[in-house]
Amino acid sequence: MTGPKPAAAFSTDEKQAVYRAIRTRRDVRSNFLPDPIADDMLNRLLLAAHHAPSVGFMQPWNFIIIRSPAVKTQIKSAFLRANAEAAQMFPERERALYSKLKLEGITEAPVNLCITCDRQRGGPVVLGRTQNRDMDLYSTVCAVQNLWLAARAEGIGVGWVSIFHDEDLRRILSLPDHVTPVAYLCLGHVDELWSEPELQAKGWRDRLPLQDLIFTDGWDQKSGDDSQSPAEAD
Repeated sequence: MTGPKPAAAFSTDEKQAVYRAIRTRRDVRSNFLPDPIADDMLNRLLLAAHHAPSVGFMQPWNFIIIRSPAVKTQIKSAFLRANAEAAQMFPERERALYSKLKLEGITEAPVNLCITCDRQRGGPVVLGRTQNRDMDLYSTVCAVQNLWLAARAEGIGVGWVSIFHDEDLRRILSLPDHVTPVAYLCLGHVDELWSEPELQAKGWRDRLPLQDLIFTDGWDQKSGDDSQSPAEAD
């Protein structure tokens, strides 16, 4: 039967599981195990991504699964070129730490996944995208997050590699002009995850206090309530 159904809250255990997935999700760059990801598990992750919200229900995503060592080697070379350039963009005091950070697991992860956005999906006029043409990109990012949280629940590590030149990904993966690569992900089983974000643990940056980021009724307007939020109390 179609139509609205009661919007009952989840049980306490279900809610805790959702929040646990959110709070313990990590960007994995190392510690991938060589064990393959079973096809049925990968299908579940892709189905979770495919159930993401999308403006105008346009579902602009596609999923390119990469297992080929030859393709991974090309992608790794593209990353290394871009990463060498990126290191030079940081001030000298940060460059040394940057150079020590492992920022990808392209060849170690058994599965690489490129999630793309088809910017022609849904035709020239899409409900909800009439004024903001980038809503298709934002929708695709929702698919990335869905997959990432589902992977955490399954015990699968995910790392987002963003240090590429767009044209390199397009060339290696033969993307048509109207398709934009949104996320290049490394997926694999892992034995352990960092208890806090790895970049925080290694001294790159701390998590910002939530209360510093909340305004009321307009930019930079505070409500006057400086009490600690539940999210900051843990």
